[in-house]
Amino acid sequence: MVKLIFVALLAGVLGAGCAQPGPAGAPRSGVDRALMDSGVRPQDDLFRHANGRWLKDTTMPADRAYIGGLDDVERTTQLRLRALVEETEAQRGTDREAAQIADLYASFLDEARLERLGSAPLEDELAAIRAIGERSQLGAVLARLARLGVNVPLLMFIAQDDRDSSRYVPKLWQGGLGLPNRDYYLQESEPRFAAARAAYGVYLARLLVLAGERDAEARVRAVLGLETELARVQWSEVENRDPIKTYNRTPLAELPSLAKSVDWGAWLATLGLAGRTADLIVAQPGYVRGLDGLLQSVPLEVWKTYATLHLLHEFAPYLGRDFSAARFAFSGTALLGSTEEMPRWERGVRLLDGLLGEALGKRYVARHFPPASKARIETMVAKLLEAYRRSIATREWMSEATRAEALAKLAKFRVKVGYPERWIDYSAVKIERGDLVGNIRRARAFEYTRNLAKLGQPIDRDEWGMTPQTVNAYYEATMNEIVFPAAFLQPPAFDAGADDAANYGAIGAVIGHEISHGFDDEGSQYDGDGNLRDWWTGEDRKSFAARTAALVGQYSAYSPLPGQHVNGELTLGENIADNSGLEIAYKAWRASLNGRKPASIDGFSGDARFFLGWAQQWCSKRRDEALLRQIKSDPHTPDEFRVNGVARNHPAFYEAFGVKPGDAMYLAPAARVSIW
Repeated sequence: MVKLIFVALLAGVLGAGCAQPGPAGAPRSGVDRALMDSGVRPQDDLFRHANGRWLKDTTMPADRAYIGGLDDVERTTQLRLRALVEETEAQRGTDREAAQIADLYASFLDEARLERLGSAPLEDELAAIRAIGERSQLGAVLARLARLGVNVPLLMFIAQDDRDSSRYVPKLWQGGLGLPNRDYYLQESEPRFAAARAAYGVYLARLLVLAGERDAEARVRAVLGLETELARVQWSEVENRDPIKTYNRTPLAELPSLAKSVDWGAWLATLGLAGRTADLIVAQPGYVRGLDGLLQSVPLEVWKTYATLHLLHEFAPYLGRDFSAARFAFSGTALLGSTEEMPRWERGVRLLDGLLGEALGKRYVARHFPPASKARIETMVAKLLEAYRRSIATREWMSEATRAEALAKLAKFRVKVGYPERWIDYSAVKIERGDLVGNIRRARAFEYTRNLAKLGQPIDRDEWGMTPQTVNAYYEATMNEIVFPAAFLQPPAFDAGADDAANYGAIGAVIGHEISHGFDDEGSQYDGDGNLRDWWTGEDRKSFAARTAALVGQYSAYSPLPGQHVNGELTLGENIADNSGLEIAYKAWRASLNGRKPASIDGFSGDARFFLGWAQQWCSKRRDEALLRQIKSDPHTPDEFRVNGVARNHPAFYEAFGVKPGDAMYLAPAARVSIW
């Protein structure tokens, strides 16, 4: 279970204009006045008070669906990566890793060659689909596509066993929808979903035409019908957050009882699992049973068209211009609202990041992550952990038995900052300058094989789930670890030249957020060794549930779009982490003062700087299409409510800005939620 601070939209996430670092010298406030709207009172709307001028003055670029402060960091990082990638061209003759980076990048930039090839690089896979003659062959072909990274109905990945974190195990997960999630198929009353379905149909038909297939419209209607039925049997986003419900350890011999129409022997062999494991975890057994019915009832030709389309969809960005444009018209415009694609260089850098990420990360860290930044963050993490320890020790609603378990778990947290101690060796990946699709397939095969090799091996506790150049952070429950990549540690999240107050409100709250995931509604079900184990007394769990239920109620009342509310259950884990993270960061900052009263800087009190640091970190705007997608499928609450929803629960916010009854941000003390 990986819990992130931020989920970006890959079809257009970068922006410009939010908080920027100022000149070096004496500590600055860390607050950017240029973003603020003095006409909006913080007592009524902290988010718009902190960011309102930027919200009014900033125009969304045509190639973006979401812009803001964290995306400024992303933009800076992408430009740095571009420079590093372009430098490798001159190093090709003396550095094998540089040659891999340079040649993969060149293969993506060679649009003329891609245009000549069309869909020919996929012909072997397309032929394998056409050659399916009976239903029993379908499972193996879908498994083969899964190994290529194609989104098919049954997805498999290697992870730690949630109930025995000392071993790796295969996990089976539902998949195979071309629209973002089941709601896009099943909620017929929402006109924006209807528009997305229509655009999806047009896109699929275009893919078939471009690939030289016939009867496109009729075949697409059948595939849309199939995907709608898949959506009906899939579990909801909320159900999939339940680590107990999704833990179903299943011996291989029992798989036919879930889906008799799948040739499990061929499926296991194709995925490389045969002889490697005695069992696997089936996350959604009810879905697998429902899929079994569809594998039997839906005509084989429809399944073959489905497989063809999902293969073409996955590789469309790496084929000719028409394929790429069709993919963007759907994924970028219809689903996210962007009207122009990102520059090709940027798409190429992102591809490199996904395929040779640590090779690129090694160069990024050497150039852009000074040891002093790592040391300062590690010090701050230690202070946040200590603040969390003190907070747990004084929680009045918790019994001594549960408190002891919570403190034991906290003491076992692993902290990773900046970059891994050991880098992935990509030397086995064959990269050819004139073979983009082949490069992608070989790089994905390498990564698949690397993960498959974990079965039966000790847990690699030094492995990272993100590259150092990723603008994000995460908590992993089965590792009980918090991870902060180097690229995240820049303004507005972290400004080395700013006073501590704003930094604690920004990066400090992020650190607290990730620690809090160990104690949110999901993470709190895992112990300090990363095992899914109930370490709570019954009464304490009831007290915890009452507090989290109040949080669900608060956030479910927020409406980012007309007729669409935040799903308080889906976003509960992130909302717990936001609220607890900011509360713990505040305690850690106050403790760091050692009793001193914080000075006023640039006209802002220490407490005001703290809360404005939090608010300006989430300075952002998002297109309606992207916002709808976030509401339905993202466990993170939209940024406006991340800011205001958290602040109004925090007593120090009321003191910092003199919030009183009648103010829009006011919540009666009895209605405020404090968990950790």
